[in-house]
Amino acid sequence: MKPLKIVLDTNILVSALRSRLGASHRLLLAVGDNRFQIQLSVSLLLEYEAAIKNPNCGIKLSPAEKDDILDYLCSEARHCKVHYLWRPCLKDPGDDMVLEVAVASEASGIVTFNRRDFKGIEAWGLKIYSPQEILKILGGLK
Repeated sequence: MKPLKIVLDTNILVSALRSRLGASHRLLLAVGDNRFQIQLSVSLLLEYEAAIKNPNCGIKLSPAEKDDILDYLCSEARHCKVHYLWRPCLKDPGDDMVLEVAVASEASGIVTFNRRDFKGIEAWGLKIYSPQEILKILGGLK
């Protein structure tokens, strides 16, 4: 079975690192599982870094721990180069880079809490997932 290709919206990573109780945290812990594969670009990684290193983000981890998490994501993710820029495309221009990674990597969809921000991505053959939906599709990752 081919792994499900997904792109994590930044809000999923921030949520996963703020609390150990939610589905986003369980999904982050499962990165590296062979049933799914995170898709990543340099620009998306830089957005992740800026978000989790923002002093007001509410993540109670040391800078070294944050770097370790980013390094791990880099080691486990499939890196894709974005060759086409379709900006602006979405309501929030900041979400366009997430869409670009999903299209360039031929992902199944985007995992986000902000469904409204990604309205219309079906035109690219993509789905919008919540972390709970991904966990259910993948059989309740631990």
